[in-house]
Amino acid sequence: MLKKTYSKTKPVCKVTFTLPLEAAKGAKDVRILGEFNDWSWENGYRMKAGKAAFSTNVELEAGKAYQFRYLIDNHIWENDWAADSYVGSPYHGITNSVVVLEAKAAKPVAKKSNGKAAPASKAKPKAAKPVAAKKATAKTVAADKLTKIEGIGPKIEGLLKAAGITTFAELSKAKKATLKGILNAAGKRYQMHDPSTWAEQAKLAAKAEWTKLAKLQDELKGGKRA
Repeated sequence: MLKKTYSKTKPVCKVTFTLPLEAAKGAKDVRILGEFNDWSWENGYRMKAGKAAFSTNVELEAGKAYQFRYLIDNHIWENDWAADSYVGSPYHGITNSVVVLEAKAAKPVAKKSNGKAAPASKAKPKAAKPVAAKKATAKTVAADKLTKIEGIGPKIEGLLKAAGITTFAELSKAKKATLKGILNAAGKRYQMHDPSTWAEQAKLAAKAEWTKLAKLQDELKGGKRA
């Protein structure tokens, strides 16, 4: 989870990074690695454990986007479950989290003709006429409940959504190698899962063909063909 606090005087933003204890998997040492510290464990920002999550604050230059991930005990990688976006990494099937920071322009200071700053005007500004808001044309695609796919539980659903797969339609187009890469990156506890039928199931779910999906799932065992 990301919380952003922009400075009023400098072009920087304090970002609070938070990783739930559930995602940390009993970790002792969690650090943030990314483009801002050359992906270095030694230079990683160490996170402090709280009652519900690990967290820390990092001051970053505004007006930029940064790729990052959490590294748990120096051997398990985890994405932020609520990052601004996700992008593919140089490693096949692995994605990085992205935090996007807006550019905050400094407020201009009015000057007198002699170059000195002018005192603030006491006159009240005229109220602007209300402008009717335009209707948004872009539609937000709602995430699907991926746990309807046999073989996908709540935790794997979280991994898929962290990797940018949030709907049945997106899952139906995902290659087995990509899905396997997401599971492998999450650690040994997920590597045993077989995603070979997930795209097939998701294709039926995307079309709302629930009867056909139920018939297919009757033939499966834990999401795999028996």
